[in-house]
Amino acid sequence: MKKPLPIGVDNFEDIVKSGYCYIDKTMFIKELLDLKGKVNLFLRPRRFGKTLNLSMLRYFFEDTGDVKKNEENKSLFQGLKIMEQGEEYTRHMGNYPVINLTLKSAKQPGFESAYSKLRKAIADEFQRHQYILASEKITEEDKKLFQKIADRKAEYDDYSGALEFLSKCLYEAADKKTVILIDEYDVPLENAYFRGFYEKMVDFIRSLFESALKTNNYLQFAVITGCLRISKESIFTGLNHLNIISVLDRKYSEHFGFTEQEVIRMMSYYEVESRFSTMKEWYDGYLFGDTEVYNPWSVIKYLYDLYSDVNAFPHPYWINTSSNDIIKDLIARADRETKGQIETLLGGGLLDIQIHEEVTYEDMRSRGENLWNFLYFTGYLTKESEYFKESSIFLRVRIPDVEVKTIYQNTILNWLKAAIKKEDFHDLYRAMEEGDARRMADLLNGQLFRTISFYDSAENFYHGFLTGILSQSENYLVKSNRESGNGRSDIMVKSPSLRGRSFVVEVKVSDSVDDLEHDAQEALKQIYDKSYMEELRAEGYRKIDCYGISFFRKDCEVCFGKGEG
Repeated sequence: MKKPLPIGVDNFEDIVKSGYCYIDKTMFIKELLDLKGKVNLFLRPRRFGKTLNLSMLRYFFEDTGDVKKNEENKSLFQGLKIMEQGEEYTRHMGNYPVINLTLKSAKQPGFESAYSKLRKAIADEFQRHQYILASEKITEEDKKLFQKIADRKAEYDDYSGALEFLSKCLYEAADKKTVILIDEYDVPLENAYFRGFYEKMVDFIRSLFESALKTNNYLQFAVITGCLRISKESIFTGLNHLNIISVLDRKYSEHFGFTEQEVIRMMSYYEVESRFSTMKEWYDGYLFGDTEVYNPWSVIKYLYDLYSDVNAFPHPYWINTSSNDIIKDLIARADRETKGQIETLLGGGLLDIQIHEEVTYEDMRSRGENLWNFLYFTGYLTKESEYFKESSIFLRVRIPDVEVKTIYQNTILNWLKAAIKKEDFHDLYRAMEEGDARRMADLLNGQLFRTISFYDSAENFYHGFLTGILSQSENYLVKSNRESGNGRSDIMVKSPSLRGRSFVVEVKVSDSVDDLEHDAQEALKQIYDKSYMEELRAEGYRKIDCYGISFFRKDCEVCFGKGEG
């Protein structure tokens, strides 16, 4: 039996004790100790191993106050790389009180419910350290406040200053400075931005962080993880010792996500290395510093499917792990220039952007560089190369892999469907009924000009585009035959009444604008050659017309033909 794959398991102890497959990332500990950063903010896309790495740090560094538990924690690291690095590193094991807090539960519809979740997370961490109340070194007054926070009966100011207070109590009880680990620090902020209570959440998170990280004399070091780099002026005010490690940095680059060698070893272990090219095409493409990185969540999910069936198809697993609100907002608000840039990226092209490493969520609404920076730091774009110009860093960015491209495409198609529903296409239906191919082409060209197209999956896009428009009529039923591949026309449009009108539509995608007219005629000819009208005749329709429609990028050509007889 092979080791099970840890899908959704992000507790280090659980992974080791339950015998899950684990890619050894313990050299992260060595680099952290070597570089001696006081407050370290690691920025990586969602589902790139941040929570598991923080869990690993907790089990390595934590003095639990229980000798037996400390030894159990140390045993978790037997056979892992950090144990080979010598006493200089292993002496830190079980040596510090650890505050471990995740903010991901604060993704709530309103501030009060989000604050309540944060209060509960803080209270749970106090309860986890309740053993220190037995210490005579902590004053009775502090014990009372400690208990009030643990029981969720304290005031707002007590919770906003809770991490500093807890580290003070831990120091007094154990005479050791505290390691603070904060996971998904930006989840409450992203959620609050989209839900409309951003300022309130910023105020609370700023107070929580300032007290814990800026003026905390009981802090050994802190590690914070998130997806986006929020402006220091916004959250980390005056925190001069903040060390921000983003996807641009060469330090720590191999500790989040899987390297190619790690992926190859995993695929070999599960005996599915024959599918490596598909794995690479779909889930590789990220560049952290100078290190090539695969999306670890998607690699594990695809390995899980491959182990059951080596011929399993890949899926965009990552699409369901985050909100994709940024992509939706980008597409909904895109002007003509932005639409052109999206089409360039979808066509496999590159975009040059100037990097702004400190941004706020308000910046996302702005045009230009800030928006592309958001997409870069959240994993929807990746670095192809970088250069320095006029005292600024510039990147050439692209879409990382097939998986992320499908996220753009699915989002665009959903947006397109919603946009089409808002439009009135009566003129198009009238032209179709009148056999006015020129008018139909003009109306479709106008619609294409306003939308975002992608060309590597062009037939699916244009078919969906046309089906969506034709489906808006209240007078006709639209049947798409594209998926069946059974020798039928692409689209059939028919009146609910057999006495009414019906249409056969065949779609082609041209290789150049010069081929449009020829391809539209070929599409029409195919309808006749393959007798696509017979299905409608067999149903009882007598008024049948035919359309061959060809597309090339933002242009189309329409050919009309009679199908009666």
